Amino acid sequence: MASFHVIAGASETLEHTRIRKIGVSDLFDALKRGLDDFMVKPSHIVFLCLIYPLVGVVLAVWTSGNNALPLLFPLVSGFALIGPFAAIGLYEISRRREAGLDASWSHAFEVRNSPALPAIAAVGIMLVAIFVAWLLTAQAFYQHLFGSAPPESLSGFISGIFATGRGWTLIVLGHAIGFVFAAVVLCTTVVAFPLLLDRDVGAYEAIHTSVRVVLANPVVMAVWGLIVAVALIIGSLPIFAGLAVVLPVLGHATWHVYRKVVEAPSRPAS
Repeated sequence: MASFHVIAGASETLEHTRIRKIGVSDLFDALKRGLDDFMVKPSHIVFLCLIYPLVGVVLAVWTSGNNALPLLFPLVSGFALIGPFAAIGLYEISRRREAGLDASWSHAFEVRNSPALPAIAAVGIMLVAIFVAWLLTAQAFYQHLFGSAPPESLSGFISGIFATGRGWTLIVLGHAIGFVFAAVVLCTTVVAFPLLLDRDVGAYEAIHTSVRVVLANPVVMAVWGLIVAVALIIGSLPIFAGLAVVLPVLGHATWHVYRKVVEAPSRPAS
């Protein structure tokens, strides 16, 4: 059994991963490759890709009571913050297909045997913490504008959001706050999980590499973040069902973005 390590990789030293500059055309090529992975191996939709829309529906039902109505949008939109972790099985499918290995859906669970599993879990916990922080921030901001009393009715809640000045303040500034949280997730995890699946470099280097990728390709990564956001919005419109296609395509495409922007090691990782 591999030794337990989180911050550094198996060698217990920090590996400096080399990165490349890429163009917007590389993003669309990665999307094309991600779509191809999904079309060739769509069966893993059963174990993972339906989880996202189903959880979205559950969240919507759970927050249908007046007390939790203000949390409906933060929950649904904020769930995308942990999307990079939820899609880790998809990265594994793309990795195996690229390597010429059996890429059937059951192999997505091979992630549990990864020597980098502790580091993967650590980065995943970080995303959950960001998600919780977003919910608390959104709730505090709503209560600052509307008070702690729950909405009297669904119609009253909708009217208060779209027909009042403080409602539009909530919409505009709330989206701005959400953008900050989304930017933090993009900068820290854009290639973190694919890198950890590919090489056991440790949580620090995975996060650090993601930050360096964004700094080296700020416009391209901003476009990638916009593509992901728009795709998730479109996939959420038909009662979240469209995410059953959008999520796997984005997950596979993320693997190919990683391949384009992170250089292969000069020698096999030990």
